[in-house]
Amino acid sequence: MARTENEITVAAPVDVVWDMTNDLPAWPQLFSEYASLEILEQEGDTTRFRLTMHPDDNGTVWSWVSERTVDREGLSVRARRVETGPFAHMDIHWQYSEVPGGTLMKWTQDFAMKPDAPVDDAWMTDNINRNSKVQMALIRDKIEQRERESRTPAVSRR
Repeated sequence: MARTENEITVAAPVDVVWDMTNDLPAWPQLFSEYASLEILEQEGDTTRFRLTMHPDDNGTVWSWVSERTVDREGLSVRARRVETGPFAHMDIHWQYSEVPGGTLMKWTQDFAMKPDAPVDDAWMTDNINRNSKVQMALIRDKIEQRERESRTPAVSRR
C-alpha cells in the first residue's frame, strides 16, 4: 500500500476554502486536469460522481466514478474510487484547518496499484505527489484571487 500527503496554506477563511473546494460541479473550473464532472447520485452528505480528465499526452481520456462524503462540522472529506481502473483501491482524505493567515488544506491518498497496472505504487506515488502540488497551488491561487476581488470595491463609472 502507498500513501501520499500534501498540504498547502490558502490565504482565505476556512468557509471560503471549504465552499470552493467542495463545489463539485465547479471542479472543471477549479482543477486544470478535469474536463467534466457529472453528479450521478446524492444522498445526505455523500455524492457519487463521474470525473473525466482532459486527454493525456497520448490522447487517452481517463474517466472514473468516485464517492465523496463531506463532514462540514469536522472540516474533512472522505472519498474513494468506485470504479478503480488501474488501482486496487484509492481512498482519499481531505482535511481543513484554520491557521494563522488562512486555511491549511491537506490531502492524504492511500492506494495500491493492481498487479497488472501499467505502473507500480512507486511511480504513482511520485505522479500523485507532483500533480497534487500543481493542483493545490492552482486552487490556492484561484481562491486567493477570488478573495482579493471580493474585498476590492467595484470602480463606479461617472
